[in-house]
Amino acid sequence: MRTKRKLILTICTGNICRSPMAEKLLQHALAAQDAPLNQLQVASAGVAAGYGDPASANSVAALKKVQLDLTSHKSQPVTDDLIKEAFVIFGMTQSHLDILRHYHHDLPERVHLFREFMGPEHDPEIPDPYGQNYAAYAACFDSMAEAIPSLITYLKNEYTG
Repeated sequence: MRTKRKLILTICTGNICRSPMAEKLLQHALAAQDAPLNQLQVASAGVAAGYGDPASANSVAALKKVQLDLTSHKSQPVTDDLIKEAFVIFGMTQSHLDILRHYHHDLPERVHLFREFMGPEHDPEIPDPYGQNYAAYAACFDSMAEAIPSLITYLKNEYTG
């Protein structure tokens, strides 16, 4: 019998702003759920990331306001090994998903935008705050936090159903 994949992978470009924030937010939300959701692992990576870069200072600051710590984060690129472990992949923009589909051919069946399940009245993409002021990072954080309930509902239906 095949072991069920237990990894949720969040992806962005450089893995120093959006996807690490999304990773921490999902980890925090899943920890409050019942099994098996609270046993899922969350990781982040970037489609153009290197290895070992810290999270941006503004990303760290945005999460610190809600007592989540990004100071130990180190960037990593999307790899075939990460993809093979993933139950689902959440990208920040459609271009991230397009890049994944172009370069990686063993994707899980569940590849979505982070805000995809919020409904058509919401923008499904999360713009890149890189290089902007703290307000852009705070807005990015808010758009992610707003999506968490819809992602938990999706994961309950897909992982436990």
